[in-house]
Parts: sequence; C-alpha cells; structure tokens
Amino acid sequence: MQGLAQRLTAIRPDLVNADASFGELAWNWGRGHVHDGASWRRELWFAGGDLVAWGWARLPRQVRLCDGSVKDVTGASLAFQVHPDHAELVDEVIGWYEATAAGLRRTVLAGAADEFGLRRWAAHGYDADPASLGDTGTWSRLNERDLVDIEQPVLPDGFRFRTADHVDAQAVVQAHVDAWAPSAYTAESYEGVRTSPGYRGDLHVLVQAPDASMVSSAIMWLDEENKTAEFEPVGTHPDYRRRGLARAMLLHGMQLARAAGATHMTVACLGAPGHSAARELYEGVGFRELSRDAVLVKSAASG
Repeated sequence: MQGLAQRLTAIRPDLVNADASFGELAWNWGRGHVHDGASWRRELWFAGGDLVAWGWARLPRQVRLCDGSVKDVTGASLAFQVHPDHAELVDEVIGWYEATAAGLRRTVLAGAADEFGLRRWAAHGYDADPASLGDTGTWSRLNERDLVDIEQPVLPDGFRFRTADHVDAQAVVQAHVDAWAPSAYTAESYEGVRTSPGYRGDLHVLVQAPDASMVSSAIMWLDEENKTAEFEPVGTHPDYRRRGLARAMLLHGMQLARAAGATHMTVACLGAPGHSAARELYEGVGFRELSRDAVLVKSAASG
C-alpha cells in the first residue's frame, strides 16, 4: 500500500488523499492495528504482480480514550487508492465496500482531483457529507513545500530539541497524549508505530521544556524513492501553545529531513475556514495547498 502511494506521488501527487499517503498509512496502521485490527477490513487488487488498488474499511467499534471514556463508532468509513492507469477498478472497490459495510452509514474519503472516481461514487449513491461542508467542515487538505530555503528555528530560552532515539518511550507517548487529549494512544500504540515501515527515531522530533517534560512532538516519514518527507502527526501541549514551539519544531524537522535526503515536504491539516490554527501554522513556515479531500456519505437507509 505504501508502494502504491509512492508510485502515485511520483506521477500524480494530487491524487494522494490524506489517508492514503506513505506516512499516513504507516501512522494509522502502527497506532491502531493492535487495538482496532478486528474492525478493519482490507482488500487488494493486483495487475501483473503490482498492487494497483486497495480499500481499507473501518467498521463499528468502541474506542477507549485516556480519560477513561469510551467512544462508540457506529458507522463505517473507507480509505482507498486506485492507480490512474486502472481507474475502472474504483467500481470494484465500491462493490467490495458496499458488501463489507452493508446496512451501515458509509463514509468515504476521496480525492477532490479524482474526477472519474467522484463520478463513479456519485453513480452508486454517494453524496458530499454535510458534516464536511461549511466553516467547520471535516475535510482535509495536503500541503507542500520544497526544502531549498529553510528559516533557522528559534526556541524560547530553556527549551531544546530532542529526538525519540534519545527520549524515554513513556515521555514520547505522553507528549502525544497531552497534545491530542482525550486520546486512545498508548505505549502499545507507540510500539506499533516504531515497527511500522518508514519509521525513524531520528526523524521523530520533540521539544523539551525547562522542567524536562516533552511538550511538542512531530513524526516525519521519509519516502526515499521520491525524496519527500511527511509530517504526521504534529502536536503541542495546550499549556505551551502560542509560544512558537510548533513553528520552531517544524523548521528544525525540515532541516533534519533535508539532511536525511529529502528535497520536498508535505503535511495535512483540516482545510475548512473554521479550522485555521494548523493551516496558518503550516502556511507560516512556507507550506501551500497541493490537494484536498472530498468526504462522501451514503446513509444506511440507502441499502
């Protein structure tokens, strides 16, 4: 699946949506397969020995969060990818998803640039998800920049950069949980991420506060074939936001990625007007929109 993402990145990066990139695939699988693997369904399509399409459906499940609460997910969601030379396979992906998630409310993450695919999903009764529209919509956009000219990062006094190679695992986990609370991330999740293809501890950067706690973190996934790296995820403890930590961490991370061989960087964020914080952060360090997602939905009553 990561290999297909790499091939599309080389020829049609605008077709790589937020859940189907090289880094996002590794991050999602690593952090979730231990806990949620039973509720995931995957189907792969090959041509001449090469993977040319896949579907990854997530079915109803319970998600236990770090604050002790339980979140019930009642619908189904699909991430998928189809090589443009085999665009007709989207109908097989749709048929497989319909059979796998029959009787459920079904959402799909498609690429806004995939005109053929969007027409096929519409023909099968999928429409734009109302929750994705408006100022607080849930669609994502993929942002990019080159690594030719990177501003020097500046941290406030007493803060310093670290990498996961030199930080206790529990502190790395806590940095993520604090940034994304309430979160389902655990030490077991982190171990899954560390063993995911493409993970490098030297490209997992953190910011350490004066009290030695880790208060900001970002993982970078290096696609060596395309010489591009991807931030996923990026987060800062709420008590330490608006101090320039995330900005400095991103700049420092891009310097590390460039030293590792990357010439290009990507990062995804929510794109709707009401979700401006992350978008403005990334634009402030040179990122610009490359592509955006289209969130589609079909009700359970539609069969």
